[in-house]
Amino acid sequence: MEENILSTCHFINYYNRSDDRGELTVIEKNIPFSIQRIYYLHKAKAGNRGFHAHKKLEQVIIAIHGSFTLKIDDGRETKTITMDDPAKGLYVCPMIWREISNFSADAVCLVLASQVYDEDDYIRNYEEFENATI
Repeated sequence: MEENILSTCHFINYYNRSDDRGELTVIEKNIPFSIQRIYYLHKAKAGNRGFHAHKKLEQVIIAIHGSFTLKIDDGRETKTITMDDPAKGLYVCPMIWREISNFSADAVCLVLASQVYDEDDYIRNYEEFENATI
């Protein structure tokens, strides 16, 4: 397995225009995959989401409103990131464990995904994930 896979996760900045009417953020041409699915988390209750990795799926995760904490882990290194800027998204490559927590009451987490839902692509057990990253 690649040694520094976590470094492939990176922020993508989007065009953001602000004037007296408000703000406009444009997401185009800078997603590193063809978008096959879009979903969002909102009205999150107390507790965490995620707790899985994907074998092949790529994602861009965006806090389009409010904030939340995103913990990413490649089996060797872990980073914790506060997501609170709707003008940038975090690219997450395959084989990254992710946990989302600390949702603000108004948080909306938008996810752009490279594949349609496929349960076989998920790794939902952390020990199984660790073994796959060896």
